[in-house]
Amino acid sequence: MRPELEKIVGAAAVDERPVRDLWPASIMERRAGNEPPRVLVVRPSGREQVTAVLRWAGANGVVVTPMGGGSGVCGALSPAQGEIVLDMAAFDRIFEIDEGNLVCRCESGVNGFELEQKLNARGLTLGHYPSSLPGTTVGGLIATRSSGQESSRYGSIEDMVLGLAVVLPDGTFAAPRPGPRSAAGPALHQLLIGAEGGLGVVLGAVLRVHRLPEATVGRGYVFADLRSGLECMRAVMQSGIRPLVLRLYDPDDSAFSGFETSGGECVLVVATAGLDKVAEAEAAAIQDFAGDARALGEDPWRRWQKKRFDLSAERLKAFLEPAGSYLDTIELAAMWSVLPELHGKVRAAIGVGGLALCHFSHAYEQGCCAYFSFAGAADTESEARAAYGRAWEGAMSAALELGATISHHHGVGQARSRWVADEMGGWMRVWRAVKEGLDPQGTMNPRAVGGSR
Repeated sequence: MRPELEKIVGAAAVDERPVRDLWPASIMERRAGNEPPRVLVVRPSGREQVTAVLRWAGANGVVVTPMGGGSGVCGALSPAQGEIVLDMAAFDRIFEIDEGNLVCRCESGVNGFELEQKLNARGLTLGHYPSSLPGTTVGGLIATRSSGQESSRYGSIEDMVLGLAVVLPDGTFAAPRPGPRSAAGPALHQLLIGAEGGLGVVLGAVLRVHRLPEATVGRGYVFADLRSGLECMRAVMQSGIRPLVLRLYDPDDSAFSGFETSGGECVLVVATAGLDKVAEAEAAAIQDFAGDARALGEDPWRRWQKKRFDLSAERLKAFLEPAGSYLDTIELAAMWSVLPELHGKVRAAIGVGGLALCHFSHAYEQGCCAYFSFAGAADTESEARAAYGRAWEGAMSAALELGATISHHHGVGQARSRWVADEMGGWMRVWRAVKEGLDPQGTMNPRAVGGSR
């Protein structure tokens, strides 16, 4: 296998090593002594090489999983023995930053943080800030259907992608279509956004960018309880304001984050942005919506800005080093009317280990994301895995029972494979038909969106 791949991409562009993303369950497996298999990692440097690798793989029955930054947290990047990984790191060019039309054309291996820095240098922003941003690639953000910390203003990755350049499993090339919008049939590139490498290889993207706001006004407020904080968030979003950031921490997360609260108080961190007068006016309107909440001034906003990347999965994996420890995050989303009950049921499910936190963000007019974090320790590895599994089981069951989505922005992979068909219902048949139609030989990632079949 290796000599044939070396003929396509060159000997220096093939190596053999274990490959895994940052799924906590996988890290726990390795800690318990179960090392992942060594697989061939192929680094193509052009479209022709990607096409040749896929055609070779299809002809030889070899499974291919594309890899971006490897910062996913759901186990979608977990190749088995005999499979290969397509490392897209060489696709790292930014072709164009069009300041007049506010469009960026780049390859899928471009680092998300570096892209944002280059846009900022021109007074622009993609507006996509997941906590994992420094370790991401554009292709990885697309594959997981990512959402960032400023999504209430700029949207999620599917709102930023105007077009994709893709090599399909049989080697067919699909180029980006004209924009800014087309009604010449469905926007089929959207099928790749969230497909976790299951439908083809993304080579590049045409992205919608924005001008940096003239001013940003950040504030913090303390609410007496969770319901009053959520009601403020709902009122803000339904008023037509689109905050840059809108994050409500539940009582335990408020205390864990270092805010001075008592009892059941919750902290809301909010920022408005835009033209100076607009940002100030929207900040004043939000203060009115906050009502009797205690104003904390700018300090909570400044503190959050400094720590916005501190809780990425790459940094949190150090907490999984001690034997018997477990830790993970579960990001759900639901309508405003459901969120309080969802919070209570999921907190009860994940709180068995001692640490159970939640903040609410990624707000819409209809609802928002509830982002849970949980951690604990057990005497043995098997007990840790059992407690970890119970937390996931309880959270997924609560989400499905209450009509919440089982994932807002981390994706499916292996972590949610048991439950994805329950949420998708009849749409799972559509997904499988698309997968089988584009990839009848099963060449692409079999761990994408709950599995191939």
